[in-house]
Amino acid sequence: MALWLTKDPEANALLEREPLALLIGMLLDQQIPMEVAFAGPKKIADRIGSVDARVIAEYDPEKFTELCVTPPAIHRFGGSMSKRVQALAIHIVEHYEGRAEAIWTSGNPTGAEILRRLKELPGYGEQKAKIFLALLGKQFGLTAKGWREAAGDYGAKGSHRSIADVTNEDALAAVRAFKKASKAAAKNT
Repeated sequence: MALWLTKDPEANALLEREPLALLIGMLLDQQIPMEVAFAGPKKIADRIGSVDARVIAEYDPEKFTELCVTPPAIHRFGGSMSKRVQALAIHIVEHYEGRAEAIWTSGNPTGAEILRRLKELPGYGEQKAKIFLALLGKQFGLTAKGWREAAGDYGAKGSHRSIADVTNEDALAAVRAFKKASKAAAKNT
């Protein structure tokens, strides 16, 4: 089954083949629709020719911000997100030799170790790291021992909590319904 995180098949293909694009999409997934966030890496790739950690890390920060805010911007807060994307790329260059997938492949890590590595990434907190870990397990075949436990509720089979569970339009609608119900429940407590 082909990856379906955006409504753009080319953006989905990029996310499927480029681990850094997937990490950037997850980074951008806040305060905008999920499928818009995950389309952001393709905008970057279209503008600089790739989604390569070294290229992004070494890009002139002002020029990188400019390309991120140029319509259609990568995010509604394209300026601040450009800095986060560059910080993420720099971290991956410095700690993983520019190979984003090394976060979940280097040294045959457990789910708990992958979660720890994800939480070290700029712009990734506990929740974002757990969602990304669930995405790797549910849609990318990650078999690291204990990944479901480390991902918490996001790793549960059959759940519709996050982008990790989005495989088509219907799944996207189910995730949105879950989030709406969760917000309503939180408001009433």
